[in-house]
Amino acid sequence: MSIKQLASALGLSTSTVSRALNGYTDVNEQTRERVQAMAASMGYRPDAGARRLVRGKTDAVGIVYSAAVENLGNPQFLDMADGLGERLQSKQLDLLLAVAKNETDLTFYERLFVGGRVDAVVVPNTRVHDPRVDYLREKGYPFVGYGRTHACDDYSWVDFDNDMGSRLAVDHLLALGHTRFAYVHAPLELNFAFQRHRGFMAALQARNLDCPAHYRVGDVQDRRSGLQAVQALLAMHPRPTAVLVDNNLGGVGVIRGLMDAGLRVGQDISVVVHGDIPQDTLLTGMPVTTVTQPTPHTTGEALADMVFRVLHAPEDGPYHLLRQPGLQLGTTTGPV
Repeated sequence: MSIKQLASALGLSTSTVSRALNGYTDVNEQTRERVQAMAASMGYRPDAGARRLVRGKTDAVGIVYSAAVENLGNPQFLDMADGLGERLQSKQLDLLLAVAKNETDLTFYERLFVGGRVDAVVVPNTRVHDPRVDYLREKGYPFVGYGRTHACDDYSWVDFDNDMGSRLAVDHLLALGHTRFAYVHAPLELNFAFQRHRGFMAALQARNLDCPAHYRVGDVQDRRSGLQAVQALLAMHPRPTAVLVDNNLGGVGVIRGLMDAGLRVGQDISVVVHGDIPQDTLLTGMPVTTVTQPTPHTTGEALADMVFRVLHAPEDGPYHLLRQPGLQLGTTTGPV
């Protein structure tokens, strides 16, 4: 069906129908609703190529990820991307996933915008000081941060209260009598890792406790590095009674390594993990105590909604959404 046929059925000009379908404010709400209802009932779909030529838009949103296992190999990422893509599709926008060797490579973003491939991008895995955010702000390109940076008031983002998540974990372990902690974390240049580390240290300091540097194991963000971190945990003297891991894949490796060493997780040593444990972890039958977040799928939907607002109502932004964590108790924590 063509737009001329739709306009004829409505008794309106093609210009009015086009403007109603594209959300122009000079078409009154009653007419817009009538046009949209008729278009839905008659199965009208706008010609994507024509729309792009007329509006100068691509109707696509990009997201650039590295191919590292902690990204594309993480079921949480796949669930988030599913929610993001579904919600964008409901708004007639496509999701373009670009895979880069280095996800902070600015040439990827330049090609996406200068080449006219996307109208906006989602910036994942934000750093404390992120060159991508600086570049996009300088160029004035529309974007939404999937996470914050050290200075984040002047752009739109969706993030989690990572400091609070660590405090919930520490409070739980303190209530069980633990005072000797180890901390396993991703690189602290990643803003989520920086915030979770900050929240962990602040929660201990509020109780006049500390976690010395040699009780902290860094650069852990997948199963293999989590497994390797156990060697450092076992070498600590005196051995910690509780471990907090700041990411889910690293947490799987840590728990597996402790079990392989003959320790009873939840009895000999307690472990709390940030993030939901993937179902394909071989930890079946062992409910893990986790700092939980709203589901990745709904987070993807929230990102899509924010992208849409950034594109269609930038004057009302920047937009900020800080999602709150919870604590899911399992069998991997117990009294000291």
